[in-house]
Amino acid sequence: MKTLSPPLAENRVLLRSVSWETFNRLLVETGEHRGQRFAYSQGVLEIMSPLGIHENSNRFIESLISLIADELSINLKKFGSLTLKLDQAQKGVEPDSCYYLQSEPLVRSKQTIDLAVDPPPDLVLEIDITRGSLDTLPIYAALGVGEVWRYDGYQLSVFSLDPAAGSYRRLDHSLIFPFLPLERIPLLMGRSGEIGETAALKEFQQWLRDIQSGSRSGSQV
Repeated sequence: MKTLSPPLAENRVLLRSVSWETFNRLLVETGEHRGQRFAYSQGVLEIMSPLGIHENSNRFIESLISLIADELSINLKKFGSLTLKLDQAQKGVEPDSCYYLQSEPLVRSKQTIDLAVDPPPDLVLEIDITRGSLDTLPIYAALGVGEVWRYDGYQLSVFSLDPAAGSYRRLDHSLIFPFLPLERIPLLMGRSGEIGETAALKEFQQWLRDIQSGSRSGSQV
C-alpha cells in the first residue's frame, strides 16, 4: 500500500555554521515584512517560506483562537510571527502566530517585545505540514513559552512546558483551553472546506455557547 506524502506547504532551507551575529544581522537586513520565517539554534539557521495551505491553516486556527477568546471574554493580544529571541541563550524563532493571554496585562500597551524584560507569549502556534528540519521545541523551551500548538495537516498536537525539566510534555488537551477536544480543530478544517470558513466558524461558535450553557445540542461539527 502506497503511503501518501504530505502536501507541499512550506519551502525550507537549512544553513549550518551560522553565527549569532550573522543571524541578527540577517534579521535587520531582511526587515519585518519579508515572507520567510527564521529559526536559529546552536549555529543552525532554518529559513521557511510558507505556501498556501500553510498560511490558510494558520489563519483559520487563529480565527478559532480569537473566537474562543471573544466568547469567553478573555483579553487576547496577538503578535503574529513576532521574532522571539534571547541573546543569552543565542536562540531565536518566528512562530506562525503567538498569543498573550494570562500575561496579556503585562504587554497590553506594548507594540514591541523584548524577552530580556518582557514575558514570552503564553501560546505559540506552528504549522508544520511538510515537516521542518530544525526542532523548534528546545528553542521555545529556552525562551520560556508555556504552550506550543503544532498542526501537521492531520492533527493538532499540544506541548506544555515543564519549567523544572526545561522541556515540553505532549498532552492530550490544552491547559489554556482545557475544554477544547484537540480532534475538533482538524474536523473544523475539513468542515470549512465543505461549507466555507465563515459557516464553519459559526458552527464552532454555537458549539462553544452550547457547552457554556451545559448543553451539547445543536452541535454539528
